[in-house]
Amino acid sequence: MAKLPVSTEKIIEAFGPHLNYTPKEGYSGRDEPDKTVKTHCCFCGMQCGIQLSVKDNKVVGFEPWMEFPFNEGRLCPKGVQRYMQNNHPDRLLHPIKRVEGKGFEQTSWDEAMDKTVSEIKRIQEKYGKHAFSMLSGVSLTNEKSYLVGKFARVALKTRNLDYNGRLCMVSAGAGNKKAFGLDRASNNYSDLEYAEVIIVAGANISETFPTLTHWIWKARDRGAKLIVVDPRVIPLARTADIHLDVRPGTDSALYGAMLKYLVDNDMLDHDFIDNYTSGFQETIDAVKEYTLEWAEEITGISKEKIKEAAELWGKAKTSFLLHARGIEHHSKGVDNVLGCINLVLATGRIGRPYCGYGTITGQGNGQGGREHGHKCDQLPGNRDIENMDHRKYIADVWKIKEEDMPHKGITAYEIIEAIHSGEIKGLISICFNPLVSLPNNNYVRSALEKLEFYVAIDFFLNETARHADIVLAGSLQEEEEGTTTSAEGRVIRIRQAVTPPGDARTDTSILLELAKRLGEEERFTYADSEAIFNELRVASKGGTADYNGITYKKVEDNMGVFWPCPTEDHPGTPRLWEDKKFATPDGKAHFNPAPYKLPGEITDEEYPIILTTGRVVSQYLSGTQTRRIGKLVDQFPEPLLEIHPEMAEKYNIQQRELVKVSTRRGEGIFPANIVETIRKDTVFVPYHWPGKKSANQLTPGTLDPISKIPEFKVCACKLEPLGEIENSSDKSNAYASV
Repeated sequence: MAKLPVSTEKIIEAFGPHLNYTPKEGYSGRDEPDKTVKTHCCFCGMQCGIQLSVKDNKVVGFEPWMEFPFNEGRLCPKGVQRYMQNNHPDRLLHPIKRVEGKGFEQTSWDEAMDKTVSEIKRIQEKYGKHAFSMLSGVSLTNEKSYLVGKFARVALKTRNLDYNGRLCMVSAGAGNKKAFGLDRASNNYSDLEYAEVIIVAGANISETFPTLTHWIWKARDRGAKLIVVDPRVIPLARTADIHLDVRPGTDSALYGAMLKYLVDNDMLDHDFIDNYTSGFQETIDAVKEYTLEWAEEITGISKEKIKEAAELWGKAKTSFLLHARGIEHHSKGVDNVLGCINLVLATGRIGRPYCGYGTITGQGNGQGGREHGHKCDQLPGNRDIENMDHRKYIADVWKIKEEDMPHKGITAYEIIEAIHSGEIKGLISICFNPLVSLPNNNYVRSALEKLEFYVAIDFFLNETARHADIVLAGSLQEEEEGTTTSAEGRVIRIRQAVTPPGDARTDTSILLELAKRLGEEERFTYADSEAIFNELRVASKGGTADYNGITYKKVEDNMGVFWPCPTEDHPGTPRLWEDKKFATPDGKAHFNPAPYKLPGEITDEEYPIILTTGRVVSQYLSGTQTRRIGKLVDQFPEPLLEIHPEMAEKYNIQQRELVKVSTRRGEGIFPANIVETIRKDTVFVPYHWPGKKSANQLTPGTLDPISKIPEFKVCACKLEPLGEIENSSDKSNAYASV
């Protein structure tokens, strides 16, 4: 693999991103559609209900789906514009192949498939089965997620499969499994309405999960107290009762100090602790020195605020704790999650009405996608790939020998490292843009350039796919039948509204054809997506993520079914743990010590400032979809460097002045946005943009030792004002940054 076949500018000219706007008069047929299809938004884990309007096999608009119980017709800016992908000029309409000096040219499906399969066979014959790897994504449906896991293990016969949920939910998942033995939010979000106290930790809900805000406001209308933990005064923090502006990388110190305060002041549920938990003494021993004064020094939060927050939490009769990537994107992300769970268990407020705990899923199918087998260490039903009983069960479902099933592979960032070391020579990706979304992306780029063969399956040519030898034109969410699982654990139906345009194919048909050409047709023959789901049901049976009792009809009749649902007469489980029987070997919820540790990188004289990263309301993940939708780009056209006025004054930085931000990995140039809503020792850059505008040029490849999630949320940087105020041309094309 060489560098790009032509310049980035020429690739953008041919394949985008280009901005798509709705015609002023609307799309033809919008007011008289051929049909209106009830389905769900393709973006975040809320999976809001929406109705897509279809005319002549094109999505031409949408209508709110008022009856769907979570969002009740509400949509965020991304949801309102999500239909704009379907009529997009950048859509890949046929397979394309790399041609040196020319870029990418159309090719036939036979040629593309033949080339792909011959290269897979060549690499595996020369270097071994595991020299070919696969990266997947959790915007895929449950059916496709399951199929990817089976495809990698049975058709590719590689252990080296992982997914972009490695950058999202794995710290939360690992913490949930340690504490509860099961990885799912404990409640549906309607329980929020009657909570007396709500903690939101590391979750910019108003911008990243806007429709969830409704349930928090309903609680506030009933008098609920709100505690927000974030280094920035995010929109939700503006009206919070307490805003804990934690120094990035010190979350576990905060939760440990709050736990100690609960213990010292006997704000504990002793009956719950004594009868339904284990590990309490070891956990409080780990925080016995965590005084309020110590926590103030470590976290930068006043001891009075920490005390006030602990007292509100300790005295409440009902409560809900929510967290997201802000506490999870750390080299100690699992410890941060466990610190939150310890606060919930200490007060016994779980497994009963209006008392809950939940990790907010970031990606569209981030919940279902982490349950059914395209993680490197996982088999369907959230089974362990190294557990012999689990292996034998799934081998029987797949009709293979257990000894032929690969064992645990390596994680997403470790796959990049293995490409550098020469262990991995080939890659197939679907629904993943690692060149934008992985940390230290200059290192990622050089890995792509070392591959002997790379094939991508996608509906747009994203920044990573520009390095591919073959790109197979795949499908949007609304172009296939299927299911996803929302952040609440609600399995919902994705309905096919249209078929793929041109000569593009569904992702499912592409994977099945590749499996056939790799000699596994017998194990990869399905009548339709429902047949794949029915096999998934069997594969999940008896696992902690048990879908066995869920059918398409049951989902449609009930507007979703909460797993676990072991039998068809089971109603599903909207609220977990009401019987106080947890999914751990001893049946108890487990406290886990979560002592404070330093982040992987700390500030020093050369790099004296903390850099943290995150999302903005109009963009989604690596921006492959949202940086092509005109109104979303207009709303937030480029990444800005958020900086406090005192820091700006110290460095003589003016509003919208271009500032070079440098870390030990690279540098980027961003316009300054001087705001009072950020800590004085911290700067913030959102991560949705590629190339010179990419925040992930700067972030480190430090991984949590358990979850292997990268530490996106804290690193050390330095600033250099460039003395130049941003001009309009710099801003106008930032969405396509080279």
